[in-house]
Amino acid sequence: MESDSIECVSSIDEIVEDHEILHHNIQHHPHPRHAPHHQFSSSKPHHNGTNNVNSISNIVGPTAIAPAASVHELLECPVCTNSMYPPIHQCHNGHTLCSTCKIRVHNRCPTCRQELSDIRCLALEKVAESLELPCKYYKLGCPEIFPYYSKLKHEGICIYRPYNCPYAGSECSVVGDIPFLVAHLRDDHKVDMHTGCTFNHRYVKSNPREVENATWMLTVFHCFGQYFCLHFEAFQLGMAPVYMAFIRFMGDETEARNYSYSLEVGANGRKLIWEGTPRSIRDSHRKVRDSHDGLIIQRNMALFFSGGDRKELKLRVTGRIWKEQQNPDANMCIPN
Repeated sequence: MESDSIECVSSIDEIVEDHEILHHNIQHHPHPRHAPHHQFSSSKPHHNGTNNVNSISNIVGPTAIAPAASVHELLECPVCTNSMYPPIHQCHNGHTLCSTCKIRVHNRCPTCRQELSDIRCLALEKVAESLELPCKYYKLGCPEIFPYYSKLKHEGICIYRPYNCPYAGSECSVVGDIPFLVAHLRDDHKVDMHTGCTFNHRYVKSNPREVENATWMLTVFHCFGQYFCLHFEAFQLGMAPVYMAFIRFMGDETEARNYSYSLEVGANGRKLIWEGTPRSIRDSHRKVRDSHDGLIIQRNMALFFSGGDRKELKLRVTGRIWKEQQNPDANMCIPN
């Protein structure tokens, strides 16, 4: 199979002559060392093997804001190091672990190797109810403090939590803040970087029928002090082969709503235009694709736009990004 060819140009005021870029097979690259990576990491647990609740109550009262480190350690599962939530299990010697890890260790205490029964550590669960803890992303800027049993729910939606790598087409496990991920995309995934709010890409494929399910991240754009990712997909929509282009915003959903973008393809007196709001990279590229939230071009129409004998795909996608004057309604509906 011949390699795909992408031509691209990005400029602020106008689209100028484009240049070709060859896209090779997608591969996972090692974690970069030179870029700053702002990410919360919890300390390793140090379990003392006892559950002396009287000593705990002497350290932390029911209105404590910053509990002592020993309380944090007692509430960390010794197997997965995550905070424990009811039911908290214990062995006959008083060693505790979470309900998930009780199954993982085949019902044997990881500390003393004694067989675990169904004993609940009710005292430790009561202590947890009295605690108020900072969000685990406080080092990334989150100022919030929550009751112990509310903290986990918040952390799942905290706007300060790290982002997953937005690179499409691979299972990249890298996480971090936006500056780190931009450097990671440039250096490890070799994604094209452009400054400007307009763009012009041409996707060329000598035999488009060879590609039935593929995805590419074409470019990362820097404009208005933010970063945007342009994606291009080839997949089956029902029985029809289609192409889809869309943009994701490298930031949170609430920030993404401040921007809009347009995409256009056309030739031979016909054109298709899409206008929308970029989706946050909190939504995976697959979720955006499956929601059809972008410019969709059926293959027959794409070949018509390509001209010639309609056997070779030469699809030019142009577009621009702009900033809205006012924030859209906070209750704006986003496709699932």
